[in-house]
Amino acid sequence: QVQLVESGGGLVQAGDSLRLSCAASGRTFSSNAMGWFRQAPGKEREFVAGIFWTDGYPVYAHSVEGRFTISGDNAKNTVYLQMNSLKSEDTAVYYCAARVGFGNIIDPSAYKYWGQGTQVTVSS
Repeated sequence: QVQLVESGGGLVQAGDSLRLSCAASGRTFSSNAMGWFRQAPGKEREFVAGIFWTDGYPVYAHSVEGRFTISGDNAKNTVYLQMNSLKSEDTAVYYCAARVGFGNIIDPSAYKYWGQGTQVTVSS
């Protein structure tokens, strides 16, 4: 099994920055991918960013392209999401997830393990 723990969420004002962390433990995977997803009340869970462990190649949702940066540290089994220029529409619970197998990196169903989520609230 894999356990994922997110941290770094909080309440900020529009234009501010936050850095989310996701620490993985247990049976981690080195030839796969990690992803960040978010879900606002009444909305579906949506893909935010993903990263392939093999080469560190990032994938971003258009809504966060240029503002968010995903990165990973294999030695620490940790992935990060640097969020800059935050907007009120970024408000959501942010989840990290570990992909098992090789499904589409933007598809939530491709991920087997999920963290508990961390709340990000951006006020305008």
